[in-house]
Amino acid sequence: MESDVFYLRRCNEVSKESIKHGNTPFGAILVADDGSILMEQENVEVTSGDCTGHAETTLMARASRKYSKEFLSKCSLYSTFEPCAMCAGAIYWGGVSRLVYGAPETTLLALTGDNPQNPTMSLSCRDVFAAGQKNIEVIGPFRDLEEELMEVHKGYWK
Repeated sequence: MESDVFYLRRCNEVSKESIKHGNTPFGAILVADDGSILMEQENVEVTSGDCTGHAETTLMARASRKYSKEFLSKCSLYSTFEPCAMCAGAIYWGGVSRLVYGAPETTLLALTGDNPQNPTMSLSCRDVFAAGQKNIEVIGPFRDLEEELMEVHKGYWK
């Protein structure tokens, strides 16, 4: 649990970098079973013009080109917010077996409202994973971290 909080806080730092680079404030990291951070990824949707440029999807695309599914099955993906259906699909197809997220999709919807930049779906990543054939451990939300994770979003979604 303590290490999960450490990695979620690192994700939050990545999301701050995302804003500095002109993107929405989301971050994800891939962690090996030995605890080493393998990859960090900020959201790139705005600057790339790619609607699939969410942090988790982009991270999984990079990771799947570099690592085998067998290796990824021993990794954890950390995300500031609960992954959307697209990102959950990328995690599922990429083979990562453990997801840890800080704040739920419902909190994100409350933050972004009807902002066209983030048309949040009311579909839990757990529901996406449950429709598949692989078991993916999901840990989250971390209610004690929500305020900290939301801080970077304040003033962004106008």
